[in-house]
Amino acid sequence: MTVKQTQPIELHYWPTPNGKKITIMLEELGVPYSLHYVNIGKGDQFKPEFLAISPNNKMPAIVDPEGPDGKPISVFESGAILLYLARKFGKFYPAADERARVEVEEWLMWQMGGFGPMLGQRNHFSVYAPERIPYATKRYQDETHRLYGVLDRRLADRDFVAGDYSIADMAIFGWAAGWETQQFDTTEFPSVKRWIDRMNARPGVERGMAVKAPVAPVSLADDKEAQKILFNQRAR
Repeated sequence: MTVKQTQPIELHYWPTPNGKKITIMLEELGVPYSLHYVNIGKGDQFKPEFLAISPNNKMPAIVDPEGPDGKPISVFESGAILLYLARKFGKFYPAADERARVEVEEWLMWQMGGFGPMLGQRNHFSVYAPERIPYATKRYQDETHRLYGVLDRRLADRDFVAGDYSIADMAIFGWAAGWETQQFDTTEFPSVKRWIDRMNARPGVERGMAVKAPVAPVSLADDKEAQKILFNQRAR
């Protein structure tokens, strides 16, 4: 049965890799949604109204006014949001095949538990750390390199990471799309490069990646106040 969304899903968003996962999904689904910007560099994630739907003060989060039994529901954590939307609309997640569903979930959790966090730590210690710690820089650079190798081997004989195009691809692409800033040469990972090109060619992915902030964000590397908010997690 096709589910029709009449009221827009509220997306609490900032254009980060995790935020872009959800704009990609909503654009691929073609359902109405409204943007509620959470400027994480200004501390919007600590506001009481946002904490009411995302108690871990992390973006993104959604509010679906047409949730289970027609009642509103809020969902935080990007992986949980992808799963919720996939189940609700019956797309990009196998509904009847348990083996296929497990495969999608494995790669979704691989991204949530490894690929995203490790790339984030690599970026932090390479760019934002107030003092350079060679051990930390090398540790996360090496782990990022290893994870790209895992992904490259997985994609060597397939178009998408878990059978058909799925939420696993959307989740991973949110982070892999920034490969140039991660200082890797994709000639070392040709299967990943072909997959990135394949993803970029999808109109829904293109639209989802194009969702920007209402104002051009200041480079985080130059914004010391934003760094205090994001990295010291100071009380608001």
